[in-house]
Amino acid sequence: MTTRKGAATRLRIVEAAAAEIRERGINAVTLDDVGRRSATGKSQMFHYFPQGREQLLLAVTEHEAANVFDDQRPYLEELTSRAAWQAWRDLIIGNYRDRGIHCPLGVLIADVGRHSPAAREVTAQLIRRWQECVRLGIQATQANGEADPALDPDRTAAAVITAIQGGVSVLISTGSADHLEAALDLCLDHLLLPAAS
Repeated sequence: MTTRKGAATRLRIVEAAAAEIRERGINAVTLDDVGRRSATGKSQMFHYFPQGREQLLLAVTEHEAANVFDDQRPYLEELTSRAAWQAWRDLIIGNYRDRGIHCPLGVLIADVGRHSPAAREVTAQLIRRWQECVRLGIQATQANGEADPALDPDRTAAAVITAIQGGVSVLISTGSADHLEAALDLCLDHLLLPAAS
């Protein structure tokens, strides 16, 4: 049974590892770096992560996946109208402009996910969950008469998530969120019917 203090220490280690990876990339980060940043020793790290680096990276993946999803609540669960989609879009663009290349999604799609099958599965679960929320939002917006009823909700949701991921990949490469904004705007222009005048 982990104590409250133990849980806080474990979280501090995970957050430190995530921050190091966001800033420097997975290949440059060592357990010593994480220990310095989290003010923990190797014995503490191996207490919470007895399998070492691989187990810690999996915990980072889970942590960052939760951050990506939680950052979008409650917007993601209320995609039922043009206004709701616009608010969600503004949140995403604002978050990634603010965070720049140091964003949680970047850790998942550009770093950790490539190094571990277990981490890839966590990322895949996030994508499935995220896409399902978008799909349900598309269906709700279609039912409200504000989205094109001819669109396939599954394919459109997949395109929206891919636009975000692709935009974040370009952001990581260039430091600019302009491509993310353009891709997401095109998806929403395709999804939403023209506003009534």
